[in-house]
Amino acid sequence: MMAGPGGESPAGGGPARHIPVLLREVLEALHPLEGHSFIDGTFGAGGYTTALLEAGGSVTAIDRDPTAIAAGQALVDKWDGRLRLVENRFSRLDEVVDAPVDGVVLDIGVSSMQIDEAVRGFSFQKEGPLDMRMERTGLSAADVVNTMKAGDLARIFGILGEERQAGRIARGLERLRTEKPFETTLDLANAVEKIVGRRPQEKIHPATRVFQGLRIYVNDELGELARALFAAERALKPGGRLVVVTFHSLEDRIVKRFMAERAGGSGGSRHLPQVHEAAPLFQKPAKSVSPSKEETDVNPRARSARLRLAVRTDAPAGDVDFDIVGLSRFPRPTRAGER
Repeated sequence: MMAGPGGESPAGGGPARHIPVLLREVLEALHPLEGHSFIDGTFGAGGYTTALLEAGGSVTAIDRDPTAIAAGQALVDKWDGRLRLVENRFSRLDEVVDAPVDGVVLDIGVSSMQIDEAVRGFSFQKEGPLDMRMERTGLSAADVVNTMKAGDLARIFGILGEERQAGRIARGLERLRTEKPFETTLDLANAVEKIVGRRPQEKIHPATRVFQGLRIYVNDELGELARALFAAERALKPGGRLVVVTFHSLEDRIVKRFMAERAGGSGGSRHLPQVHEAAPLFQKPAKSVSPSKEETDVNPRARSARLRLAVRTDAPAGDVDFDIVGLSRFPRPTRAGER
């Protein structure tokens, strides 16, 4: 999976395709041995899965994109019983295995394959339908920008896209869509550029963060990530390793907070009465890891990647508590005929 930060160009893409980010570091963190079992919650083009299989492990690989699952069938045949592909959301990863596993790896974001296929509607640099749905079901990006109120669009662009001119863009889109609904990626990209303008020296397209916010919202990426972290907690055996690669601060903040809280990082206050503290569910998280210059020179999409590792303790899995990861809530629009 390859996803860029708000300040980069994840929707526009670049020359690199299907390169697993931080592969060496992921393998070092997972420490795969022959006979170990793993869940690759974001199969994509199979980079991590293949490396784990080559190390002697068995893998249950999950992807919500049916195209990725179909493309991976050749790997299933090649590895003869050690790879199982499951079309599902990684937030349900604990439901697709029968026994606890030795490791879970999550590579968060939109994949290179999705970015590079114009028909998927992720890229503002390629003409295509304004879609962005990983599963190709449910509300599309076009549904969102053509039906939601300006205030709600501004929150999506501002919070999920980290766009500083979110309000101005949202009001402009609300006005422009009355003349003609947005149907294609270039419809939206050109509209954003018309609203905010673009200086000749600017390298980043003004629609970059708008597309990021829409993509995250349409696929509920942050909610899925939070649910996947709790699912991994349930799926890992004692000593099992959770490895997560993120690509921008929104994702990384959720992972960092989850790992710290589940390792007993709250600490409490010395001014309040002492309360019984639950046993930590993970060991103290390791320091995050970033790509080397050599890797980013080869694969520019890796620039903002960050790897975090946490090791499961033998304490029983805890209750799901979304407050610890600080998720923002957004309304969901409805299409004609839906309630």
